[in-house]
Amino acid sequence: MAPTGLRGRVRALLFDLDGTLIDTVALILSSFRHATNEVLGSPLPDEVLMRNVGVPLAVQMREFAPEHADELLRVYREHNSRIHDDMVAEYPGTRETLEELAGHGFPMGVVTSKGTPMTRRGLDAFGLGRFFEVVVTSDDVEIFKPEPHPLLRAAELIGVPAEECLYLGDSPHDMSAAIAAGSVSVAALWGAFDAEAVLEPGPEFALRAIGELPRLLDGSGEEFRANRTETEGAGGRRHARRLETM
Repeated sequence: MAPTGLRGRVRALLFDLDGTLIDTVALILSSFRHATNEVLGSPLPDEVLMRNVGVPLAVQMREFAPEHADELLRVYREHNSRIHDDMVAEYPGTRETLEELAGHGFPMGVVTSKGTPMTRRGLDAFGLGRFFEVVVTSDDVEIFKPEPHPLLRAAELIGVPAEECLYLGDSPHDMSAAIAAGSVSVAALWGAFDAEAVLEPGPEFALRAIGELPRLLDGSGEEFRANRTETEGAGGRRHARRLETM
């Protein structure tokens, strides 16, 4: 019998790392606060520090202070490495969900804007590396999310067209990259960004927990479809997004 629903569209699964598979939100914020305080004399507002999580650190540091970017990056990495193992956590159900998906024969990969050493350290902290045939980091590509190139590279390595890959991520940069790659875009609503931000690019689906992913794949997807709605604000027409459940 031919597969139905999303199983008829999806042959491989790709995941963001931070804020999707592992909880590093507090770790990242602590490291940003420390670096900007040490180098610039005071930490930048949290909303500024966190707004571009999901793109490479070097890019973020150049935005904070171009003339101090290298020092910011060095201080961030030293602090992040020192506190990593005490602050990183696994989202509930991650390992069990990956076990179930692997049992169904899905090839899986990670696509992250993190560098390779810390990506491996995060995966190894919870024994997750064994699930992934492919890991694409910022060290493996020259053009980064929100452009589609990292996803296209992962799809090439895993041997499945990008259009037949599902990408799960918690940032608007993840969703923009997935949409541009033509992949099935799935927003993770438990990570570093609030729902409005991660849904803004227009992903096809949204999940509130990683444990919902097998159910998304087994069904038509309608239960988890993320639909655009338009509302009127005081300043005129504005766009908002909501997670529509059937």
